[in-house]
Amino acid sequence: MIALVVGTRPQIIKSAPLVHEFDRHGSIDFQIIHTGQHYDYTMSKIFFDDMRIPEPVTCLGVGSGSHVYQIAEIILRLEGILSKLSPELVIVPGDTNSALASALASVKLNIPVAHIEAGPRCYDMSLPEEVNRRIIDHISRLLFAPSKNCVSNLIQENVMGKIFSCGNILYDAYLSQIDNAQKSGILDGLDLKEREYAVMTIHRAQNVDDETILTRIIRATMEGLDGYDLKVVFPAHPRTRTKLSKEKNVMLTEPVSHRDMLKLILEARLVLTDSGGVQQEAFWSKVPCITFRDSTEWVETVETGGNVLVSADPKRIKEAIDLMLLEEIEDKLSKVKNPYGDGSASKRILEKIINEFELNLPTKWL
Repeated sequence: MIALVVGTRPQIIKSAPLVHEFDRHGSIDFQIIHTGQHYDYTMSKIFFDDMRIPEPVTCLGVGSGSHVYQIAEIILRLEGILSKLSPELVIVPGDTNSALASALASVKLNIPVAHIEAGPRCYDMSLPEEVNRRIIDHISRLLFAPSKNCVSNLIQENVMGKIFSCGNILYDAYLSQIDNAQKSGILDGLDLKEREYAVMTIHRAQNVDDETILTRIIRATMEGLDGYDLKVVFPAHPRTRTKLSKEKNVMLTEPVSHRDMLKLILEARLVLTDSGGVQQEAFWSKVPCITFRDSTEWVETVETGGNVLVSADPKRIKEAIDLMLLEEIEDKLSKVKNPYGDGSASKRILEKIINEFELNLPTKWL
């Protein structure tokens, strides 16, 4: 039996293509475990339904809390489940606390780990995701890298597991959701017109916990966009909306579904974010992106000119807006080759798992 452990919305989204591949294969016992890191089961069930994923065999219900609390609780609660299920392989996608805790629990139970999205690096150890993915990569036996750069990172770090360059599984999810996203009525609902707005997402602690920094980002963005005649729509967490209640020039909305978010990105003139997933989706949508971070693990989006890093610096934000709204940028993006594969990552991952299912691995793992 193979187990897949998820706990957050991004993990559910990027796992969907692989789950569908397992379903098509049909001959492998495959179970999903949900840690409940971000949502209770009722809320997360919406995401499972949207992505057409079977219900998990169990939900651990860990919920919110500090990083230490979440990781410790997931390890403790997962131990009994894994001991009972006795999987031959545990698959962990991404770099969340759920991914790290699941990988640690598995290796301590002598269960091999396969890491999907192995190798991205931003080289900022103050970010919890960077810490998580580094540890996961060094304790995983099978590492599925989304780009050549990720493969290079893993080789340079001398990871002990087997490295496979399979493409980016989130790109598989993106392609599978495009038709569905085009049917979204979100633009009509918000009275938006194609390419007459910018879409913004901000959620990282360094940007939203301090109201001064958050306000600085918003005001610099609005000043930079002055004269471009673009509305700004910002699907935001309730706590973030409360902090921005006095900002009248931003269209603050409830968080939206993945389908609606993709539609907003696809038809936007500009994307402003601190999300790794949104950076990639903007890149694939050929929409210029500005990222409120000092570094990114998705360096290919910056190297190809589709993304600019600005941190929370007002001067850099305004300069980036002027740069990324140039018509030449759109023309350049339309010709950029995708460095994240051809949308068949999930098929390649399953093929490699089947080939390695006997765990015919280097002797240093035995």
